[in-house]
Formats: sequence, C-alpha cells, structure tokens
Amino acid sequence: MPGEHDDIARYRRNRQDEVDSATVYEAMADAESQPQLADVYRRLAATEREHAAFWAERLREAGATVTEAAPSWRARVLAWLARRFGATLVVATMRAGEATGGDGYTAQPEVEGTGMVADERSHDRLLAAIETAPGRGVEGSVLARLEGRHRAASGNALRAAVLGANDGLVSNLSLVMGVAGAALDATVILVTGLAGLLAGAGSMAMGEWLSVQSSRELYQRQLGIEAAELAEVPEEERRELALIYEAKGLPPEQAATLAERLVADDATALDTLAREELGIDPEELGGSAWEAAGTSFLLFALGAIVPVLPFFALSGLVAVGTSLLLSALGLFVVGAGITVLTGRSALYSGARQVGIGLVAALLTYGVGSLIGVTLVG
Repeated sequence: MPGEHDDIARYRRNRQDEVDSATVYEAMADAESQPQLADVYRRLAATEREHAAFWAERLREAGATVTEAAPSWRARVLAWLARRFGATLVVATMRAGEATGGDGYTAQPEVEGTGMVADERSHDRLLAAIETAPGRGVEGSVLARLEGRHRAASGNALRAAVLGANDGLVSNLSLVMGVAGAALDATVILVTGLAGLLAGAGSMAMGEWLSVQSSRELYQRQLGIEAAELAEVPEEERRELALIYEAKGLPPEQAATLAERLVADDATALDTLAREELGIDPEELGGSAWEAAGTSFLLFALGAIVPVLPFFALSGLVAVGTSLLLSALGLFVVGAGITVLTGRSALYSGARQVGIGLVAALLTYGVGSLIGVTLVG
C-alpha cells in the first residue's frame, strides 16, 4: 500500500540521518583534544545510534529488509573534515541538523513518548553553547551567559538611552530645519516639530514593545516546552544537564550528581534548565514590554524636543539659530555620553556627533529652501 511504502521510506531516511549524525559525532570525539568535551561528543553519538536502532526496529515491524546502514557521502566528508581540521569546523553544521531533526520528529507519531524530540533539542542547545566557545568547551563569556551572570545590563541600558535620545534629536532637528528652509513661519515649524516628536516617539515605543513582548512570548514558549519535557522524560533532561556541566569542565561523576540533585525538585529543575540550557532568567523573561516602550518614548521625546523649544518663544532666523545652537549642545552631550561605552575622548566623540548632526540639518535645510523657492516661484 502507498501509505506503508511512504512510512518505510520515512523510517529509512530517519535511520540514515541518525547514522550520519553518529558518524560525524564519533569523528568529532576523535579529533577533540579536551577529554571531557570528547566524551560529550561520544555520548551524543551513542544517543544517535540508539535513535538509529529505534528506526531499524520500526522497519522490521513494517516487514522491510534491514541491512547495515553505512554513512552517506556527506557524513563521510564532514567526518573527514572534523578529523582533519578539528571538531570546531563542523559544530555549526551539526547544530543545524539537530534543530531540523527535532522539528521533523514533532510531526511523527512513532516518536511520541520516546524522548527523541527532547534529545534532538537538547543536542541543538548543547552544540549552540559549544559553538559560541569553539574548541574550549563552555567557559568564559559563554559560561557567564548560561549562568545568568554579567549580562551587562547597565551598559545596554546606557546604550539604549544614548541612542534613543540621539535618534530623537537628529531626526527632529533635520525635520525642523527642512521645514524652516521652506518657510520661516514659527507656528508651522512648531506644529511640524511636535508632530515629528509624537510620531517618532510613538514609533520607537511601539517597536520596542513589539520587540520585548515577542521575546517574552518566545521565552514563555521555550519554558513551556522545557516543562513538558521535564514531566515526560525527566531522565533525558537529567542527562542533558549533566552533559552541559561536563562541557563546562566538571568531572562526569560530579556533573551527574549535580544534575541528579537539581532535577529532583521540579521547580528547581525548571529554573536551572531554563538558565543553563536556554540562557533565560525565568524571573525576568526579557523585562517589561510596557516599561521598555515607555522608556523609549521618553528618551526619543527628550531628544526630539530640543530643536523645537526655541520656536515656542522665538521666530525667524533667531529661532533657527537658537535651535541649531541648542541642538549642537545636545549632540555634544550625546557624543560625550557614548564615550562611556567606547572609551574614546569625550571631546572627539562630542565634536564628531555635532558635525554629523549639523551636516544632516544643513542638508535638509538646503533641500527645504529649494522646495520653498520652487513653490513660491
């Protein structure tokens, strides 16, 4: 029957994929100079061999002939590359295969309750951590990320503040100067500047809200998947956690003991797995979307209001000149603020920021002047 033939063909493809993965992992283990990391690769290979045996059994149950499965030419090439140039060279390729394999298994009823989907996702996450620190196991900055430390939150907040204010200042200064070049009507410039402030700040706030909210929803989904895997296949999660700790440098016995203790309590296990495997802090989940949106709105508005302020009380070229002067001062402050992140000279960075902002403003002023002349003429 066509359905049975399709199933048999799918079983054969699955088995071949698992044999190929095991072949490459074994080559990676042979090439790896770190004994603990080499052992991790061997365990990944062993898991893939178990999966291959699972599909071989499905083939027998379907009445198909099961012969020895040799690795494909692609797997042979990857294995050769790993042995010749090191395991690092093929980590990214293997990770992509694990991600595809995990997604592919979710739609196959035969694997339900086997833990195979969890295995593939586990391999993907483990390879992601190894890939970030090639050839050294999981250490340094990667270890800090996995453990939820040294996230440089203050640096990111400062960067967001500086860039948000800069965006508002430069964009609204250019808008105001463009309108001023076309017509020196203070009321028109004031209304245009305030409209630009509200439109830009609203856009920034909405973009930030969507970004943070999307991240939160993604994290929540990942946590849900992790909780389900912990309930369905706790042994697989324990093994995965032990492998991660081994990749970090713990001896196998100590890693297994630590993983066993952590997985014994469901709440502690989910929190630990989220931090160690996913790099997620369950207490934060990316922060508050509304707080991020409000902050973005405020920072953009603070920058955007600077070139508009003179037009509340002044008009004509005096207002334009005052706007340029205040904006230049604001740009210098922004440029100097960036040096907290870059370590460059505050004077140099401030002057550079002033130059860039004023060039943009003068360009739009010139364009506005040409449009104004054309309209009048």
